[in-house]
Amino acid sequence: MLTEQSLMIRDVHVADRPRERLVNQGPNSLSNQELIAILLRTGTKQESVLFLANRVLTYFEQIQQMKDATIEEMTSIKGIGQAKAVQLLAAVELGRRLSSKQTDVKYTIRSPKDAASYLMADMTSLKQEHFVVLFLNIKNQVMHRQTIFVGSLNASIVHPREIFREAVRRSAASIVCAHNHPSGNPAPSPEDIDVTKRLMEAGSIIGIELLDHVIIGDHQFTSLKEKGYM
Repeated sequence: MLTEQSLMIRDVHVADRPRERLVNQGPNSLSNQELIAILLRTGTKQESVLFLANRVLTYFEQIQQMKDATIEEMTSIKGIGQAKAVQLLAAVELGRRLSSKQTDVKYTIRSPKDAASYLMADMTSLKQEHFVVLFLNIKNQVMHRQTIFVGSLNASIVHPREIFREAVRRSAASIVCAHNHPSGNPAPSPEDIDVTKRLMEAGSIIGIELLDHVIIGDHQFTSLKEKGYM
């Protein structure tokens, strides 16, 4: 009887092999294990490529953790040599670049969801709080993005002066603030609400509106504007 470990890719029906399924059904139909198997291309003499792909997923626990992986971490996984590690890291970096939205076309913020989508890929798995500001032009297009602070959020640290000095320098018409909760829960804390109110007041005086403050959790977000705090 064949075990998962001894089952080689040649033992899988042609139509069910990852590459064939991608061609016939599209990449969205594949699991994370199957996508990694395609990148690895081959297994070892003892293990199928699908089994090896599963070992990679088990090592990182969450696939998002792969974006911070080093070549040393990859090659520490049994069955992953330097060549396979390079293939995986190249794919991770390509995905990072594709999701960064650093294109010639300016990204437009029309809703809290737009702001969250713009930032989600980079911020959802950060292990520390990052306070980020998007500086927008009169058409609500992102002109500049800047991380203002890294660490626990409180009103004394996130000072309006630092944010609006940059907004004036960039000739921003408005701003959107965002920060992540490493816990994964995007519910606003009293400190989040306090910071938001201070920034609103400062923006009103200067004439640069704070459009929203978005909190990023584990692939979810909360808009303080939608929650009625603005």
